[in-house]
Amino acid sequence: MQNTTREDVEAMVDKFVAEIGLTKEATYNPQRRAWYWTKGSAKLEVFIQEIKFETHSRFYLRIFSPIIKVPGTNTQEFYRRLLEMNDSKLGVKLSIMAGSDQVYATFERDIQGIEYEELKICVYDLEWWADLLDDELGKQYGGGGPAPR
Repeated sequence: MQNTTREDVEAMVDKFVAEIGLTKEATYNPQRRAWYWTKGSAKLEVFIQEIKFETHSRFYLRIFSPIIKVPGTNTQEFYRRLLEMNDSKLGVKLSIMAGSDQVYATFERDIQGIEYEELKICVYDLEWWADLLDDELGKQYGGGGPAPR
């Protein structure tokens, strides 16, 4: 199997961005090595993250979209709902970064062996889920729904 590099996947993301009618200049932040755009009410962030081990590194395609803030009340019910959604919403997981109250729809995959068509499916799926879930959770817990236009 050919070794897939970070640069290979970054080129795929550039191609995808162009294919959906956006430009690298409008979406790419070179300091963060990440792309940002919106789809419906979902705000997307796409990047490649390096995980270092003692003898080698691995790279992961990571796609995030902020969905909703953890509500100040009924948090146990809210967290249970997130876990139930993690079980039923295939191809996406809901996560909260340490020290944050922001819930994200996330997707991640080791880049080895990824091809352009698979990358497209991963991004399209996350766009779709994020746009759906921010509305769904927003209606149930407040703070979500379509972004102002």
